[in-house]
Amino acid sequence: MSGNPVNQFEGRTAFVTGAGGGIGLAVVRALLDEGARVAATDVAAGALAELACDRLHVATLDVTNSADVDRLVDDIAQRWGGIDFGVNVAGALSTTPILATTDEEWNRVFAVNTSGVFHVSRALARHMTPRRRGSIVTVGSNAAGVPRQNMAAYAASKVAAAMFTRCLGLELARYGIRCNIVAPGSTLTPMQTGMWSDNRGAERVIEGSLDTYRTGIPLGKLARPEDIADAVLFLLSEKAAHITMADLYVDGGATLRA
Repeated sequence: MSGNPVNQFEGRTAFVTGAGGGIGLAVVRALLDEGARVAATDVAAGALAELACDRLHVATLDVTNSADVDRLVDDIAQRWGGIDFGVNVAGALSTTPILATTDEEWNRVFAVNTSGVFHVSRALARHMTPRRRGSIVTVGSNAAGVPRQNMAAYAASKVAAAMFTRCLGLELARYGIRCNIVAPGSTLTPMQTGMWSDNRGAERVIEGSLDTYRTGIPLGKLARPEDIADAVLFLLSEKAAHITMADLYVDGGATLRA
């Protein structure tokens, strides 16, 4: 998105969760490259040290704690005169079969992937509505669009987060605030590679598996975190000025969506 005649991110403020690695870190880099001020948050934010600059504020944040979310969003809005963009990236994975999923595991995943999105989006919306502008993007998953073995908690939490974001977009449309979802497929992040048992992990994901009823990736490659960040910045930007409540799948065609 570099090279625009008018840089719409220059001097504006973004609030990003899950910023400590993978997709979140790529989103922070992209926003900084476009001249934005970025509040980058994560439960473990050490990787952000390499990006240190006067337009970056790094904070430790557990999105499951609504009081902490409210305090930090309030602080950033006061510090930088408002918040223009919000990006929900913080996520928790679960690959446990349903019959082995405990109440604690189910609640852990929903606390981050669904309640965390609610806490952050609500706090951002409270600051955006009086200003009658803003854009929020939730990074979901293509697992929300197709059943997956051993991923019920994860997939269900992402479905809930996506529908919440669309409902939020409906309620905030009257204020000129847009809310959208980016749904990545298999992406080269620690969350993805952590599921691989050997050096053929990428190959198996691309090929798919009849035994687990999982399609491969028609484009024949995994996404890079930067591919997802590009989609996020598009939906945040005025290039998407008439897009809200949309669910943009960035998965190389893996879900074969109609």
